[in-house]
Amino acid sequence: MNPCAFVNFISLLACEIAKDKSQEELAILAAFFTQLGDTLATLSAFNSNQ
Repeated sequence: MNPCAFVNFISLLACEIAKDKSQEELAILAAFFTQLGDTLATLSAFNSNQ
């Protein structure tokens, strides 16, 4: 998948996830996915330095 198609896919997925969610639910989901992404980045960095 090319980078632009990947970005478009992520945006579409975010819009679908956000449907019918309250502001509070969106904030919780945003925090969840931010932490997930940060943790994956940390694991990747750790693994690449071993």
